[in-house]
Amino acid sequence: MTQLSVIVYGRDVQGLLGACLDSVASQLPPDTELLTAAVGEGAQSVAARHGGTVVPLPQDASDSAARAAGAERAAGTWLWFVHSKDRVPTGAPRALLDRLAEVRDAAGGAGEVDVVVADHVRSTWRSTGGAGIDAGRLARVGRRDLTLADAPQLLRVAPLLGNRVVRAAFWHAHHSELADAEEASAEMFAARAALVLADRIACLEQAIVDVRVLRTESLPPVTAGQRYGLVGAYEDLQRIMRRVATPVRPRAVLYDLMATESMRIVARQAMPDAVAREFFHRASAAAVRWRPEGYRRPAGLEGIRRRLLEEDAYTKYRAFQSANHKRRDLRKAVRSGKKKFGVKVRDLHYQRVLREPVDPGLAVFSAYWDRGVACNPGATAAKLAELAPHIHPVWVVSKAAEPLLPPGTDHVVPGTRRYWEVLARAKYLVNNVNFPNAVVKRPGAVHLQTHHGTPLKKMGLDQRDYPTASKGLDFDALLSRVDKWDYSVSANGHSTRMWEHAYPSRYVSLDHGYPRNDVYYSAGAADIRAVRDRLGIAPGRRAILYAPTHRDYEASWTPRLDLAALSERLGDDTVLLVRGHYFYGGSASPLATLRRSGHVIDVSAYDPVEELALASDALITDYSSIMFDYANLDRPVISYADDWDTYAKTRGVYFDLMAEPPGHVARSEGELTELLTTDAWRDDVSAKARAHFRRRFCEFDDGHAAERVVRRVFLGEPEEALPPVVPVESRTPAPTPEEATR
Repeated sequence: MTQLSVIVYGRDVQGLLGACLDSVASQLPPDTELLTAAVGEGAQSVAARHGGTVVPLPQDASDSAARAAGAERAAGTWLWFVHSKDRVPTGAPRALLDRLAEVRDAAGGAGEVDVVVADHVRSTWRSTGGAGIDAGRLARVGRRDLTLADAPQLLRVAPLLGNRVVRAAFWHAHHSELADAEEASAEMFAARAALVLADRIACLEQAIVDVRVLRTESLPPVTAGQRYGLVGAYEDLQRIMRRVATPVRPRAVLYDLMATESMRIVARQAMPDAVAREFFHRASAAAVRWRPEGYRRPAGLEGIRRRLLEEDAYTKYRAFQSANHKRRDLRKAVRSGKKKFGVKVRDLHYQRVLREPVDPGLAVFSAYWDRGVACNPGATAAKLAELAPHIHPVWVVSKAAEPLLPPGTDHVVPGTRRYWEVLARAKYLVNNVNFPNAVVKRPGAVHLQTHHGTPLKKMGLDQRDYPTASKGLDFDALLSRVDKWDYSVSANGHSTRMWEHAYPSRYVSLDHGYPRNDVYYSAGAADIRAVRDRLGIAPGRRAILYAPTHRDYEASWTPRLDLAALSERLGDDTVLLVRGHYFYGGSASPLATLRRSGHVIDVSAYDPVEELALASDALITDYSSIMFDYANLDRPVISYADDWDTYAKTRGVYFDLMAEPPGHVARSEGELTELLTTDAWRDDVSAKARAHFRRRFCEFDDGHAAERVVRRVFLGEPEEALPPVVPVESRTPAPTPEEATR
């Protein structure tokens, strides 16, 4: 008999479902089962790779619906609901099953235990597994099983479904009541209603779930209806208590919880005044309606707040709150000393311009920390000039990069007076990295984050566990910058999920493709011949682009290949286009001695890199994101991965490239030479791996990405009006160099 059904439910929130399922599946004993009530195709794909029973649900299914669907398919005597973003600590399933066995053995005339309540821990983006907060309350109950009247303080245990298991028969008997609340309050309601409806309750002091607390800034804003729904959920709980004749002590505890949470929301949550006033009014009515007989308000400031709530005195409450804030601010000012007098002239000027109206016809672009017109911002700006010429672009460019700008490019240099003026006034700010911390996100301004690659290596918050990669990173400042994003451009579903995980905030993901990759579908034979002419590559000569990535554990760039030996072995018919990572732009080139041979061309300073890709017959890279872009051309890619294990452990990666490469993998120079001196570099094995790679990582790149981005962001067109993404198998990439000579 199946004792326990673990029901993991929900969407793949910020890419956390995989970790959740790993934590469950790795430690389930034989008398348990795993079901995943997977909401949306992304969650279903992840769940299918982890085993167990997958219950597929549409993208718009609620968490409540997912729990119900999972419970309907479950065969266990007990049900344990674990949200898809959370994890199960090591040893938790075994401890839970042991406790359930004790409960079963102790069952007698007093009635069956319907709910087992346990402790939990909490993790955030900056901390993991914070100490359990309910252990004390649970310890006071011990191993007894009792009624809610015996231990009303159990209502104060965090109202989660992950920190309790329910008897399946009990869940099905009361499911309609447990699912009554609005979705935003459904888990709180169900968790507490289960205690109210249970005949008997048992406790477990051990934490059985690690709750992942998502950044508020990464979640949709709370609506007015959801605020009001919280009060309604508490009132529904009170009605259930009245119907089942719950004694006064549990009702008093629930009343305290309702009043305290209501006051905390009014005090700490940002709401429009009209919403806050209405919420206060509804909370006041509930406080009066459900005040238990004989109830006495707390003493002190909390008692004053409760009195104002019961009197529905919203204006007086705000005045009382303001007076308290002023007293705290005064004490803080005394402790911290006098503030520094005055501000820099730059800041004064910037603040003044920020008070001027936003200019709807002004857009500011930057790429690669102000290196010039490039990448996704560059391709977006070009399409903007075509589709929305009324919007004027201004580029942020460093002093050193000014001479390299295309003639006539309107630009500003960082730190200048006009630089701060355009940043303050522009409606649109576009970057493939981030603007400085000092840039203010104005109401009405739109920040478009285009990114500059598909992530193989860990990014953003995911770098925290890799000190070599995250040295010097200020994650709080990073999140402050991320919170300014309105849109995040993505080339594939993998990127969308990883960005949500690495940069949790409230932006909208634009699954439109990378604008810089449009050229891989629009370039013609003449374009390819022209690039090769500029590079000095004769017709019919094989050109191989070698583009390795940066390594955090290397201070300067040293090619990992003996380029002289490789070029000699490949002969006169092959030229190597060698591009060092831009992080090493100031380093002395190790290629100087090879340039005279004509077999090696140093293209480290050549822009744009897309032209190098078009000019080449194949790509050699290690772990650079160029592989994802180059795959659009449907040309051979070789992964030279001599230090994969070191790189993966030091930098952190999102998937095993060795298991899912874009083509052949060479782990040594000998293997690489063998591939390139035979036809293996472009054989059927390479083509098959590349086809799989393209389907996964070129998902939205079809030549129309820039158009979709411009129409959506700058012209305000709805998603359904944008050009649909062309399926990978229906696309025609730019011709190969060989085809371009015909």
